[in-house]
Amino acid sequence: MTRQSDFKRRVRARMAKTRESYATARSQILAERPDAPPPAWMRAALHVTNGDATDLPGTGLAERVLYWRDVLHEGPVPAVGPQELRRIRAAFLLQANCDDRAEAAGMFAERDRLLAAGRDGEYVLWFEADLYDQLQIIQILAGLADLGVPAQRVTLICIGEHAGIARFGGLGQLTAAQLRELPATNACIRLTPAALELAAHAWAAFRAPTPDGLRAVADARSGELRFLGEAFDRLSREYPATRDGLSLTERRILAAVADGAPDAETAFVRAGARETRPYLGDTWCFAMMDRMARASVPLLDAERADRPVGRGTGLRLTDTGARVLAGVADHVTLNGVDRWIGGVHLHGRHAPWRWDDGTETIVHATG
Repeated sequence: MTRQSDFKRRVRARMAKTRESYATARSQILAERPDAPPPAWMRAALHVTNGDATDLPGTGLAERVLYWRDVLHEGPVPAVGPQELRRIRAAFLLQANCDDRAEAAGMFAERDRLLAAGRDGEYVLWFEADLYDQLQIIQILAGLADLGVPAQRVTLICIGEHAGIARFGGLGQLTAAQLRELPATNACIRLTPAALELAAHAWAAFRAPTPDGLRAVADARSGELRFLGEAFDRLSREYPATRDGLSLTERRILAAVADGAPDAETAFVRAGARETRPYLGDTWCFAMMDRMARASVPLLDAERADRPVGRGTGLRLTDTGARVLAGVADHVTLNGVDRWIGGVHLHGRHAPWRWDDGTETIVHATG
């Protein structure tokens, strides 16, 4: 924290002298010392990030990088032990045709082994603000807490925007030089025990068999885990809505098709453009479209009924889809639901929990 404060004072001093913006002054100061070696503790730390699209090796900051790969907002994430959770997640990804080589089980085991092996050293976590990343953050932090890693040995670098990028999509957009700047900004925070406690609480609430704890996390305000509340609010809106039985993503897909999106790729892009922080990949979005097209009472008419919905699949709203989108019919009542959200399994034609747009809360449905 002291290093960051000193750097910020230098930036502000330059701003006062040159009248440059903060971003420009920061970049200029960093450019004055491009060859400055990173601190020894940072090079020795285990760096954890959400995928290998982020060029951490090119920064010179990280000698060891662990890539955390799991789409936790899809499929079951129940409150079971680590070994059983790895088995469940691997089986889900295989069944969803997202692990054609059946590598997930070994990948998850090696991932957890490497995380535990670094317990006597420092950790640096590089993540983003969206739901996909926030769920990974709480999984990792809860794991570190279980390992007994002191909070002060965990540094979090987490951003939701970047100067000069109009619609920031992730760390993978940044060059190695831009990534190298981040540890000197206020996006880089050494965590406190309160942050690890909040992460563990959020991880438990996410994996619980009922959604009762989600609201408290969505309402939480943390200067360290500053995007967590927003992410849990977005997660909550994936519950079927009281007005139409649609999740927010499903509704945005149907609206995109109703507004003229001719194919799955266009509908995916338009639905994603409605997100404050896009988190859903095209594979999972196409799978959602496919479910709506193959439902007992279809909401979408797919161009080739004999093939799964893919990038070029033509889509059209059915009459039922139009009625559901208008709020005069209910998707769950018509078609039932079979979906996991964390530890909650929504199943059948009566979803016991619904998202209420009026109160902006998850409510217990009756009937």
